[in-house]
Amino acid sequence: MNEGYKPLDTSKTYFITGAAGFIGFFLSKNLLEQGCQVLGIDNLNDYYDVKLKHTRLEMLEVYEKFTFVKGDISDKAAIMGLFEEYKPEIVVNLAAQAGVRYSIENPDVYMQSNVIGFYNILEACRCYPVEHLVYASSSSVYGANQKVPFEETDFVNHPVSLYAATKKSCELIAYTYSHLYKIPATGLRFFTVYGPLGRPDMAYFGFAERYFAGEPIRIFNNGDFKNDLYRDFTYIDDIVEGMARVIGNPPARSGNESDFEIADVPHKLYNIGNNRPEKLMVFVETLEKALSKALEKEVLFERIFEPMKPGDVPATYASTELLEKEVGYKPSTTIEQGLTKFAAWYVKWKNG
Repeated sequence: MNEGYKPLDTSKTYFITGAAGFIGFFLSKNLLEQGCQVLGIDNLNDYYDVKLKHTRLEMLEVYEKFTFVKGDISDKAAIMGLFEEYKPEIVVNLAAQAGVRYSIENPDVYMQSNVIGFYNILEACRCYPVEHLVYASSSSVYGANQKVPFEETDFVNHPVSLYAATKKSCELIAYTYSHLYKIPATGLRFFTVYGPLGRPDMAYFGFAERYFAGEPIRIFNNGDFKNDLYRDFTYIDDIVEGMARVIGNPPARSGNESDFEIADVPHKLYNIGNNRPEKLMVFVETLEKALSKALEKEVLFERIFEPMKPGDVPATYASTELLEKEVGYKPSTTIEQGLTKFAAWYVKWKNG
């Protein structure tokens, strides 16, 4: 735990949506370890292997202060009922349909979960006032921005995927509710989160899966090593500690003046990224080394190079100055450290 960290108020109830998801699980676990009361909700959909979601959930259910409800944030009556019954002081909305490419295949679910679902959360926060609403946004809102690193004040009105558009919409709607109803709200723009018990639809997890299946990995960069894709990979522990600090620091009646923020509105946005973008191929090679160490044998992926997919962007690169300035935290886990931990977990999990 970094110096300057202030424990959260354990007398309050923390409502975590998407509690069986990757980030939701680790955040819930962190809060429970601090002695907080956590109410979690998740619809346990089959976007990826439900077994992994149940595994996470089982690890949370050993905590006495954890309450789980299977439900969907797009069900407004259910959400209102939970707010009325439990009256959470802190809400963290992580439930969403993730994935840039899947948003092209199945747009309906993105509108239902990311927009309607989040609207329901905001309505509940309006009807049952909360001390702080923290919600997940994404680095995808920056689109194909050429200016790096990406800063919270950058112009982000040109999303290149429906997923990104829904996340930008969430930021706008949250700002409006903060303006109208003085709901203290903070949006977090996550940058490529990875780690143990992660999402199987993410590239690093998929690479490991394909290796074990004896299949080549597919890399969407046209085999262009000179102009390789860059990603700001952020380890899950860094994400969770940054979130815990943000949760305990609700915005006052002034904003960090971004393209749609003005003073007197209790709404803020933060990037949470590693601030050290890596070439995709360096990430692949580091994963090979990590799996080699975990398996105690050399691992080399067979590679197939393909064109970039619609909605993909060439680079993500987070400026974390605002996060460091306002909550005293900067992510620090290297990809070598993070992928070593992922590989050790993955091999153990794969071998049952």
